[in-house]
Amino acid sequence: MTTAETKSRTTERGQYRRPDAAQRAARYATGTSTGAGTGTGTGTGATTGPATGTGTVTGTGERTGMGVRTGTATGTGTATGVGTGTGGRVTVAVYAEDLILQTGMIHQLRMRPEIELIPEAEADRAQVSLVVVDMVDDQTVQLLHRLQRNTSTRTGLVVGFFESGALQTMIECGVAAVLRRGEADQDRLIHLVKAMANGEGVLPGDLLGKLLDHVSSLQRTVLDPRGLTLSTLTAREAEMIRLVSEGYDTAEIAQKTSYSERTVKNVLHEVATRLDLRNRAHAVGYAMRHGLI
Repeated sequence: MTTAETKSRTTERGQYRRPDAAQRAARYATGTSTGAGTGTGTGTGATTGPATGTGTVTGTGERTGMGVRTGTATGTGTATGVGTGTGGRVTVAVYAEDLILQTGMIHQLRMRPEIELIPEAEADRAQVSLVVVDMVDDQTVQLLHRLQRNTSTRTGLVVGFFESGALQTMIECGVAAVLRRGEADQDRLIHLVKAMANGEGVLPGDLLGKLLDHVSSLQRTVLDPRGLTLSTLTAREAEMIRLVSEGYDTAEIAQKTSYSERTVKNVLHEVATRLDLRNRAHAVGYAMRHGLI
């Protein structure tokens, strides 16, 4: 073998054994990688809803002509969660006059993830109390009065037959919502419970009309003759606070209302004391926030 041939073979072997950087990059770029993997995601949500979490995906893929490669990738997943505590499930206690009504109501509510049923022994911590009866009788009134003592729980009434005379009783017992049993499907029950938990009231349309008529009659026949209103202020108190809000001083208010300055001072002082208000500005703010003036 000549010297030239030896150098040529050595050079060929060297090029084969020690490819430069461009050759190495080209070699490892040849082919495609395919793979499939599965991942899991975890997340939390309030009540029921989607939440986004993170998970890992591990898959294997074959690289054409170059063997097998295993790798990991990070992806995202979705999870549905049910929250608990504040802003989560509504705690509900059920009271019924017989076992059949109790079982039926519990069955309807238990199926919904936004409701947490409370046993009778722990009923004091319920946000909502549902009373299920055929009609409002003396026994029902006693139960409603007992539930009224727990100011942290709002009471709803699911009733088979609602007499017109029961409207006054409902008001006196602090009932926040009424639903007729014939209309008490699952969706209406859940709406009732959630509305009460949010501080709202729910009444059938005809009962709402009767309630407004009742309030109007009460104002006209009982309160107006005595110079009173349904608000926490009498008509005279509301007028004086309105004048204060318009910038009038004690002498000007006395002149406009035809009372003495002493009477004006006493009336405003009585309002501030009764409602635990610090001064006239506080009284004006209170009256405006509550729609009294």
